[in-house]
Amino acid sequence: QVQLVESGGGLVQAGGSLRLSCAASGRSFSDYIMGWFRQAPGKERECVATINWSGSMTYYADSVKGRFTISRDNAKNTVALQMNSLKPEDTAVYSCAATLGSGWDNVPGNYRYWGQGTQVTVSS
Repeated sequence: QVQLVESGGGLVQAGGSLRLSCAASGRSFSDYIMGWFRQAPGKERECVATINWSGSMTYYADSVKGRFTISRDNAKNTVALQMNSLKPEDTAVYSCAATLGSGWDNVPGNYRYWGQGTQVTVSS
């Protein structure tokens, strides 16, 4: 089992940056694909970015390509999401998630473990 705790959300002006971090506890963190997802009010949860066990494979939603970067540190059991050039439409609750596997996966239903989420609000 994996427990996930996010941190780093907050309020930022458009064009600003935030760095989200997710700390994982449990066994064999490197066995898991890690993903960042977001859900805005009235919208479905969407995958923002996902990364494979070694960090060699990543996926980004088109809406965040070139602005967001996902990374992981298997020695520290953490995964991070660096968010630059933030836009008001990035406002959402961001959650990290984990699923066993060796590639990447952008389907929320395939993830077994979820953090509690952290609010990101971007003002215009």
